Amino acid sequence: MPAGVFPCIMYPTYTEHKGKGKDVKYRKLGPTGLNIAEIAFGVWTVSTGWWGQMTETEGAALLEKALYEGINFYDTADTYGEGLGETILARAFPKKRHEIIIATKFGYDFYNFQARAGHRERPQNFTPQFIHYACEQSLKRLKTDYIDLYQLHIPRMEHIRNDEIFATLEDLVHEGKIRNYGFALGPDIGWFDEGAAAMRERQAKSVQIIYSLLEPDPGRAFFPVAQETRAGLLARVPHASEILTDKFVEIPTFEPGDHRALRRAQWLRQAMEKRKHLLFLAQGTGRTLAQAAIKFCMAQPTIAAVLPNITSEADLKEYTAASDAPDLTADELARTQELLEHNYYLEEGHREEFRSSQTAPSPTGIQG
Repeated sequence: MPAGVFPCIMYPTYTEHKGKGKDVKYRKLGPTGLNIAEIAFGVWTVSTGWWGQMTETEGAALLEKALYEGINFYDTADTYGEGLGETILARAFPKKRHEIIIATKFGYDFYNFQARAGHRERPQNFTPQFIHYACEQSLKRLKTDYIDLYQLHIPRMEHIRNDEIFATLEDLVHEGKIRNYGFALGPDIGWFDEGAAAMRERQAKSVQIIYSLLEPDPGRAFFPVAQETRAGLLARVPHASEILTDKFVEIPTFEPGDHRALRRAQWLRQAMEKRKHLLFLAQGTGRTLAQAAIKFCMAQPTIAAVLPNITSEADLKEYTAASDAPDLTADELARTQELLEHNYYLEEGHREEFRSSQTAPSPTGIQG
């Protein structure tokens, strides 16, 4: 049976939620059949403590407000907060399951390896037995009987080329436990070969990437592959550690434990210099710099949604208002393209290494 066909399974009718605040626009996520808000909510900000501290009550309230503003797509993972990233969705939307679209992820074995050093990756497990177990646990935490998008969390090439994994996922589709499966690349920039293989060899319906005005590559290389294969892309961190917002006018420092503290000092210095060249996108244009950064991503038709770091109600209102903000003009896009091609006319400095399965193999059980 062709991938993605749901035999004899009747999912509840999804109710598109038009926000009572700003009207968020919606796009189709590749061939998934999901119509998602182009500004989506990455649940990592309210469940991991890596973007500032927030109580569970505060996080659930922010998620509820996001639905009010028109956001219907929530991207989480089983490992966020050791399950909190899923239970908080159940808490926020106890009677609104059919108004929201849930994407979660699997692959990290936090059940048997709970200890970790800082933000270091936990061991991965993509065996059929673990996938079935992880899916059942996610369903319980989410208090639902189906997952709209089930994503391989940071897969390496060995996983993408493992037929057993995808036979297992097809079984879950046929059982009605998941509607679609996709890929979330990372945890940092790179992973082009893995993303291209997912789209070309596994007919990926959805691939999550890093893409922004400050980190456009290898994101740009995914666009023709996505167009060729009809895959839908999800672009996370469009503000590049909030450099492309008005939160910082000088080189920021982050608290220990904040995920953004992993940025190298040289990258931050260069990013702030590049930011100066982009201020024209917010000067007399009817949009903020943060909204311009979102609009830059959404200028790509293969991108279905962006996943900014939403950490407050102010963030939520500003980012969702990007939907109604003016699109970047042809001249503005041409100018940004020129800046990208010339590295913002800065002297050659530090360039981030693009990681891959060869340079960052799958973590094993010896890592705690």
